[in-house]
Amino acid sequence: MGTPRETREEQAETVIDRLEEAYPDSTISLRYSNRLELLIAVILSAQCTDERVNKETEHLFEKYDGAEDYANAPQEELAEDLSSITYYNSKAEYIRTSCELILEEHDGEVPDTMDELTELSGVGRKTANVVLQHGHDVVEGIVVDTHVQRLSRRLGLTEEQYPEQIEQDLMTIVPEGYWQQFTHLCIDHGRATCSAQNPDCSDCVLADICPSEKGDSEIDLASGDAW
Repeated sequence: MGTPRETREEQAETVIDRLEEAYPDSTISLRYSNRLELLIAVILSAQCTDERVNKETEHLFEKYDGAEDYANAPQEELAEDLSSITYYNSKAEYIRTSCELILEEHDGEVPDTMDELTELSGVGRKTANVVLQHGHDVVEGIVVDTHVQRLSRRLGLTEEQYPEQIEQDLMTIVPEGYWQQFTHLCIDHGRATCSAQNPDCSDCVLADICPSEKGDSEIDLASGDAW
């Protein structure tokens, strides 16, 4: 197994430094042109790849223009437009209901606070953080998706299991100026090297500081299971 830095703060700093060098152009991969499109894309991305979402929204954003179009769309029609997306029926309902509330409570504009965003259907803290960061330039937390969750546990940055608790741990050890970028770096590394089922530890820039490294470690700290 790799040998982590003495403190979690030092471990986080080293992780960021190395991943920044490995992925210098790391950024959000969802495509959108305004805050509502961003919100919809993030809702659709739950348990679905960004690549699939981008392919679906390419035509979706041409057909629907603004919250009123989505709010007034028949459920069956909107669901059909999302049919290649996982849980498309539920997500169609989330989008319709969220847009209704945006029209009724926010004059058709995507709200800019955590509390208001998480009142929308299908919007939890992770989704709200993405919209705040990339739609409103407000960074008040760390987006914890499946990649961040997996890497943070494997690298010994947290022992928590659930996203909100992991976020709280990370916010104490990741410098605030990196709260947004930390997520993108983890996503890129998770896709390229540190996959869920078969991470490529032999070609990992973090292997020597990773307590889950397969060369010696018997346990995947992300799952708690044996390799």
